Amino acid sequence: MTQTPPKAPKTPSSSPNTPHTSITDFGIDTTTMSTPEAIRDYGSRLRAGQLGSLPALLGLVALVSMFAALSDVFLSLTNIANLLAQGAGQTIIAMGIVFVLLVGEIDLSAGTASGVAGAVLAMHYAENGNLLGGMGSTVFVLFIAVLALAALLAALLRIWAGAGISVLGIVITASGMAANPWIEMLLALCVGTAIGCITGYLVSRIGMPSFVVTLALFLAWQGVILQFIGEGGVIGISSSNVLNQVANGNLSTVASWVLYAVTAGGFAAASFGRHFTRLKRGLVTQPTPIVLFKVGGIAVIGAAVTILLTINRSTNPNVVISGVPYVVPIVLALLVIGTYVLNRTQYGRHIYAVGGNREAARRAGINVTKIRASVFVVCSSVAALGAIVYSSKVGSVDPQAGGLNTLLFAVGAAVIGGTSLFGGRGRVSDAVIGGTVLAVVANGLGLLRQPAAVVSIVTGLVLLLAATVDALSRRRAASATR
Repeated sequence: MTQTPPKAPKTPSSSPNTPHTSITDFGIDTTTMSTPEAIRDYGSRLRAGQLGSLPALLGLVALVSMFAALSDVFLSLTNIANLLAQGAGQTIIAMGIVFVLLVGEIDLSAGTASGVAGAVLAMHYAENGNLLGGMGSTVFVLFIAVLALAALLAALLRIWAGAGISVLGIVITASGMAANPWIEMLLALCVGTAIGCITGYLVSRIGMPSFVVTLALFLAWQGVILQFIGEGGVIGISSSNVLNQVANGNLSTVASWVLYAVTAGGFAAASFGRHFTRLKRGLVTQPTPIVLFKVGGIAVIGAAVTILLTINRSTNPNVVISGVPYVVPIVLALLVIGTYVLNRTQYGRHIYAVGGNREAARRAGINVTKIRASVFVVCSSVAALGAIVYSSKVGSVDPQAGGLNTLLFAVGAAVIGGTSLFGGRGRVSDAVIGGTVLAVVANGLGLLRQPAAVVSIVTGLVLLLAATVDALSRRRAASATR
């Protein structure tokens, strides 16, 4: 008697659109969680040391609450607007430093690199485009030679954007274009990019430690600023309406609400688009209520801030000062671009891969040398944008531009926000959160009339606490994986 063989178990449909196929193809990536499960999972990751920006956010809430209780002026409309512009320059520099920290490197020259960019901007404006007359023939030739060298090194590294922008700097410098605020800002960006090309080549191709290279360049660029500005000298830029308005101007009420609509609407569209696309494909995603909560929270906070900033905050009845400061859309634009690059592009994935395990990234076919060099180009280019903002805020450029405090606060902002000093972990938003923390500390202690010594001590302790949290969280995460 013959036996009928057991029937084979039914296999999922081969249609690529069925959930069963998705589960087969992606395994654990298709695991879905309910809202309570997602909250418990988040708590588990916190206990495992994956804290992210949470300590900085909690610290920010505590600082705002403390200063609001101690000072009647802290939450005034004028001070809120001033607070947004006060730390914008350092925050922008910190956003560039995040890219360097992600690959496990450090850039101690970002501050003075921004100072050089600011000095060139100011000199071009003051000399009506005649940098030859402002620098002198010898320094002028050397300056063009450095830009040419940067273009060559970028070409050798195959960083074509860096090479092209450096060449553009040569064209602007040599042509003697008349003073124009947009030309000055473009030239500052070119100078920052060129500096990043040189730094990146020395670190990635020559193999010099980034700490040593950038420390040496920190001192060198400080000398260049002194050469350009002169010891004790100051070059003013406040007479240019455009340059002055970068950090001191405000959007109109209508433009402020347009900015809110674009920002909140764009965040909602991106969040819901990604969420429902992943649901449709059967991929892992956050529960819908959590996504709704995030989008709603951003919308409510953004609306509240916009309402407050569109109220007239002038004490002079004949003058109206209202609207969102220009630095807000500038920072938001850089935040969106930086986040997109890191999260949604191959280049961003390669940065995280190199920072997580350099040797593994090399074996996977990633051009580690180019990636390591490129982050310095990004850092110095963004630092030049920071120079434009903080030079506009103070209305001038002096020999201390981009000096020690600017650099330390910029690095501190990235670390305080949650970017790891050990590489492989961090986001551009960390710099914004950390920069806000430092701005609140400086602003609040200033309103309480605390001396500079107290401000430095408190800022140093905040940075030390952030570094301690980073080290402890990494240790806890490492022990959890064993």
